[in-house]
Amino acid sequence: MNDREVARLVKKATLAAGVCGDQSEGDPAEKFSGHSLRAGLASSAEVDERYVQKQLGHASAEMTRKYQRRRDRFRINLTRASGL
Repeated sequence: MNDREVARLVKKATLAAGVCGDQSEGDPAEKFSGHSLRAGLASSAEVDERYVQKQLGHASAEMTRKYQRRRDRFRINLTRASGL
């Protein structure tokens, strides 16, 4: 399997699942690729950042953080944190 086949499968699966991504404009299939799998792994792994960095082969923690998309989006409840 090559990188283009992986990208095609990711696009097909996201469209079939009705996933549109964070952006509301444009072709939903253009928002996902094989690279989305790396970003998804970096974003969803609930381990120390150093392990993610090593697994993805990043030389710096800064690069790893670029891959980590909205990690705490649903884990932090702002209503509870504010005491409401």
